[in-house]
Amino acid sequence: MFADDEFLDSPALNYEQWRDMLRANWGVYTVDDPKGFAGRVRSRRICGFNASDINNNVRRCERTQREVRVDGVDHYYVVVQIAGRSTIIQNGHAATLDIGDVTLIDSARPVTYLNAGGEQWISLQLPRQPLKSHIGFEPLIGSHGCLRTRVGRLLHQLIRENEEEEMYAPAGRYMQLAIYDLIGALFAPTDPMLAFPRTDKLFGRVCDIIKRHFANPDFGPCEVALEAGISLRYVQKLFTQRGLTCSQYIYSRRLDHAARLLRRRKWLRTGEPISEVAYTCGFRDYTHFARKFRRRFGHSPAYHTGDQA
Repeated sequence: MFADDEFLDSPALNYEQWRDMLRANWGVYTVDDPKGFAGRVRSRRICGFNASDINNNVRRCERTQREVRVDGVDHYYVVVQIAGRSTIIQNGHAATLDIGDVTLIDSARPVTYLNAGGEQWISLQLPRQPLKSHIGFEPLIGSHGCLRTRVGRLLHQLIRENEEEEMYAPAGRYMQLAIYDLIGALFAPTDPMLAFPRTDKLFGRVCDIIKRHFANPDFGPCEVALEAGISLRYVQKLFTQRGLTCSQYIYSRRLDHAARLLRRRKWLRTGEPISEVAYTCGFRDYTHFARKFRRRFGHSPAYHTGDQA
């Protein structure tokens, strides 16, 4: 259904040729029958990532611990099953892939492919640190995303339909972030608390950004995401993990600062209009400020200053 006939009709490589074409991007692999081997590799770019179409006729292909140590390749890669059926074993997980299914592999760990012979895959190389920084946790390698799920279908579609030459460069960056988001959705640990400690440092950085900018009335979750260099979806995830939203936290910082300024106004008897305090703290509208303030502290801003008994 998804097989690329032009690719499969191209001349086959022997094992040494096939291995050497894979080595730079995917590391070294050994096979169970090097003498009878026939395979193909076609390198390309997808959404700015290195990618390859890969095919072979062997029943067992693996990357051993020794090969991991020797070649030093260190990244994640997504494997999309294009033809045939494979079982891919890594990190104690066995993912059986039908046509269209995907799995996530860590090139810095041993992996074994068990095939019927004649399978075809697309592999997409994902830099380790940018992916982890974007999604905020170590993805669960060796599990698989099914074409029958919406997220699996979207990831499959992005990889299959977005050749570099067809894409305007700035758009490619957004497509990369979309792929990272889908990887995060498909390969998150089943226990969210396993990922949670890894986000503490990033969450602290996001909070520091908000502390610096909350007084700007135009500053909201989108601006937080932009300055932090992560997706808006992930910003929201950082806060929902902790029982609130990004907007709630921004308003909390504004209201806490307003309360401090109102107390100082009371002590110094400055007579500064309360509306000016609201504007200083990032509120454009005094009525909105007063409503938020009452909901937070249980009384009006004027009462907080002693202007009302």
